[in-house]
Amino acid sequence: MTNLAIPLADWGMGTTLIIIFALVCIVLTVIVLSFIFGGKKKDSDKMTSTDEETF
Repeated sequence: MTNLAIPLADWGMGTTLIIIFALVCIVLTVIVLSFIFGGKKKDSDKMTSTDEETF
């Protein structure tokens, strides 16, 4: 009866894995958003410079 407080789960390891998983998800989300919003811009400046040269 003295050993009733036996831990049934290791909460430290599970918490660590959840934190690592959350950090990986945040980093991947930031990378995807940077690809979406940081894509190549249209070459509107190049088009206007070539249009001016032809006229």
